[in-house]
Amino acid sequence: MLNDKILSTKIRRRSLLASVAAIGATAGVSSLGVSRAFAQEPEKPSEIIVRAWGGSWVNALKAGVSDSFTEMTGIAVRHDLTEDNEIQPKVWAAVAQGRVPPIHINWDTTTNATKSALRGVTEDLSDLPNLKDTTDLAKPVGLEGYPIVNTYGYVYVLAYRPEAFPDGPPTSWKDLLDPKLKGRIALYNDGIGFHFPAQVAGGGSLDGIPDDMQPCWDFVTEIKAQQPLLGEDPDFTTWFQNGEIDAACTISTNAREAKKNGIDIAWVVPEEGAKFDTDGLWIPKGLPENELYWAKQYINHALTKGAQQVWLDGLGLPGVIPGLTPPADLIGDPSYPVTPEQFKNLIRVSSKIQVENESEWFAKFKEIMQG
Repeated sequence: MLNDKILSTKIRRRSLLASVAAIGATAGVSSLGVSRAFAQEPEKPSEIIVRAWGGSWVNALKAGVSDSFTEMTGIAVRHDLTEDNEIQPKVWAAVAQGRVPPIHINWDTTTNATKSALRGVTEDLSDLPNLKDTTDLAKPVGLEGYPIVNTYGYVYVLAYRPEAFPDGPPTSWKDLLDPKLKGRIALYNDGIGFHFPAQVAGGGSLDGIPDDMQPCWDFVTEIKAQQPLLGEDPDFTTWFQNGEIDAACTISTNAREAKKNGIDIAWVVPEEGAKFDTDGLWIPKGLPENELYWAKQYINHALTKGAQQVWLDGLGLPGVIPGLTPPADLIGDPSYPVTPEQFKNLIRVSSKIQVENESEWFAKFKEIMQG
């Protein structure tokens, strides 16, 4: 459950980049952290490569951050849609071998990013000027400095097609066990987002994470008998649009995208709770100095109110800059929490626990589903 510190909108003060601090008082600081008048800014690369998720995810990032960054700097942004789990070993290998990494910026889950941070392959971002304007949600919990910058939060909701639930919205994850839903539900292919509510639905408690998760696996085994479809973010939107599924454990963005495309769909936070997590941006070590500089400016730009407003409007997710206006269709929605009361039924497990156990959880989930 999200603690009060994470919910706080208290603003932190951070020092500027050393080079920026020297000129900031006289030349001023733009949203990128450096005045355009500063003649000594590093050489601009022709492009920077940002790893991203496909579908509505990359479209939102492009509209909110990448296009405006290119407009301000003249640097093209190429989006690499390699899955986060696939790019990770490639980045780790490049850093270990002293090679230039294959991407400039990784848009990553905070848990995956924490693995990279603990491995020592991430650049420290503590000197980004716009960190001073963020809420505490931007700070990765349990890590020194800012090897990652969290950029927003999200909820793994139970999305559903209302016509498949004529008696009213589902109230429990156990409702997915209804025989009429056999072959008509979907989960992520590694079970992410589902483990924690499954622990409760299986009769266990959150205190049993990570040492006593048999209730989770018992419930996953029951769900397996329902023959769920297993996929990634872009799949969920497609499946709902094609009428292939009636319910799914997915990030609300995917369900909202289907709804925007004319599909009758809704979502709830069931009584057992729903996982709340964050995503962030980080930079791998090993970039040429000038490319590192401009990669940092991209992330700094992603921490402006204007960029966050457009980016996160597209995703329907709460950001880390105070004063963002929720999309009209999400005001008061459980998938867009902004108050302590709205966080009450959300589950947040520390990144450290997730890092230490996630590989085992993913393997166990796949073992059950493939068994």
